[in-house]
Amino acid sequence: MKEIKRFQVRGIPDQVNRVDFAGRIVDFWAPEGGSDSVLIAHDGQNIFDPRTATHLRQTWRLTQNALRVAKENHKKPPLVIGIFHSSNKQDPYGRIKDLSPEDAFHSGMKPSNPITTFEISDLRGNEYLTRIFHEILPSIAKLTGTVALPNNTAMLGSSMGGLATLYAAAKFSDYFHTTLAFSPHWVLAGNPLVEYLVHNLPQHPERKLWMSRGTKGLDASYQPFQEFADELARKNGWHSNFVSKVYHRTGHNERSWSRYVDDALRFWLS
Repeated sequence: MKEIKRFQVRGIPDQVNRVDFAGRIVDFWAPEGGSDSVLIAHDGQNIFDPRTATHLRQTWRLTQNALRVAKENHKKPPLVIGIFHSSNKQDPYGRIKDLSPEDAFHSGMKPSNPITTFEISDLRGNEYLTRIFHEILPSIAKLTGTVALPNNTAMLGSSMGGLATLYAAAKFSDYFHTTLAFSPHWVLAGNPLVEYLVHNLPQHPERKLWMSRGTKGLDASYQPFQEFADELARKNGWHSNFVSKVYHRTGHNERSWSRYVDDALRFWLS
């Protein structure tokens, strides 16, 4: 882990840290003295820094929301970790390669809209998640004095990041117990992908599952798949620790997700 810089963000006390894990950029913030909870977020470009945000300098305001919700619940704020995806000019499809549920496609599942610019063998979702849980999380937890126990650790993502979060909940279930999936990009492979991810979610009384979608733009296309996912989840026994919400008049963008991310954080921290 190599430090790149520290910077301040309005509404967040102290400084946010930007580090480099052998080419994987990560932003993180922890309260003074560390924390007893951890929130891991995909698409780290959009988590803290408006200057790296994908659209119109709009971030999730994730830490600002986490600070407020933690205070409401009389808890210490979580360590917040934002993992950057690797899309760039040299690798424009890096985000898809990072965040795709790799095993699903290696098992024979076909994308609904086949991508011809790279092969399924180019997917690296397993490597991406392995580095998060085996290298990035333990290193940052140790540096900040944070206790990263599964019961108090959540993962959050939207769109492809929502799929990656659901996939990680099954493949790395020993590392976190709260899954927060915003606008999962079900159209990547349709109902077969819904079945694969929902059926592989582990069951345990202490696990929590949140899914949500909007009704505008790309999110509108998710309706039949998300309804199928909700049906499967309930058939599989997800009841008291399961929430699936529809946010009307919201779309597929950070501005929309930032408006209701506090609902998901309350679901996790309450």
